[in-house]
Amino acid sequence: MKCVISVLGKDRSGIVAAVSVALAECGANIDDISQTILGDMFSMTMLTTLDTEKADFNAVQEKLEGVATELGVQITIQREDVFQFMYKI
Repeated sequence: MKCVISVLGKDRSGIVAAVSVALAECGANIDDISQTILGDMFSMTMLTTLDTEKADFNAVQEKLEGVATELGVQITIQREDVFQFMYKI
C-alpha cells in the first residue's frame, strides 16, 4: 500500500533518522523523500510503500504517533489514493 507521510516541526537533529527507523521496523520502504528547512521549521514529505503483512496502516500510524510525541513534531500519514483524491479537481 502506497502512503504519503508529512512531518512538520521545529528543526532538530535526528528527525529523518527517527522516522526512517520507525518505518524500517514496520517493514515499510521509502520510495521518495523531500525535505526542507524554512528558518527553524523542518518540513518533510515521503512517499512510502507499506508491507501490510508486517504492519498494517493503523500499526504504522501508531508507531509514527509515538515518534511524533518523542520528537515534538507533527507526523501525518495518508493513503496515497486518499491523498490524490483530495487534490484532484
